[in-house]
Amino acid sequence: MRTKIFCDIADYKTIIYYNNKSIVDGFTTNPSLMRLAGAKNYKDYSLKILNICKKKPISFEVFADNPKEMLEQAYQISTWGKNVYVKIPVVNSKGIFTGSVIKELSDKGISKKDKNWKKKKLGARFICVLTIFWPNGKFISKIGKIEGRISNLKRGKNGFGYDPIFIPKGKRLTFGEMDPHKKYSIDHRFNAFKKIKKFF
Repeated sequence: MRTKIFCDIADYKTIIYYNNKSIVDGFTTNPSLMRLAGAKNYKDYSLKILNICKKKPISFEVFADNPKEMLEQAYQISTWGKNVYVKIPVVNSKGIFTGSVIKELSDKGISKKDKNWKKKKLGARFICVLTIFWPNGKFISKIGKIEGRISNLKRGKNGFGYDPIFIPKGKRLTFGEMDPHKKYSIDHRFNAFKKIKKFF
């Protein structure tokens, strides 16, 4: 099985580093990571990243919260480059399913969707890369991951993003159904932190 690793990050220096590493196949970002990276203007910062990431696939997520604005942003983001993929959150901040937005973008060719996906057992993997940079230029990165599968129905109201449809390997509950403390003790971010905390 061919496994692809996508770095979930928006830090410019980290993207420059991993863009030249064969272990990373591409990048995925989100508005929260953009803010943490110091982005003042979403489009300008995205285009700055694309100036150095010209071949590897990279995802940029819409940050609007209503369907109309999500679609407007998605169409704009899709014009930024041939290697750009548009991310749409499964639910918005109010917990409303964004299926209508995803369907329209799929129908327009912005996003490819397998119409028979509910009949398949789809595997999934969350990956988190944590990096510490020191003033002298030294840095260290650690990767945390969790394997699982995709539920064909949204289940649970805890968490955010993909939590209602992600079922960790060996578990029956989605992250959305799971007690938050239980989720935090096994997820990809926690696994990455366990590896890197000794360097603090």
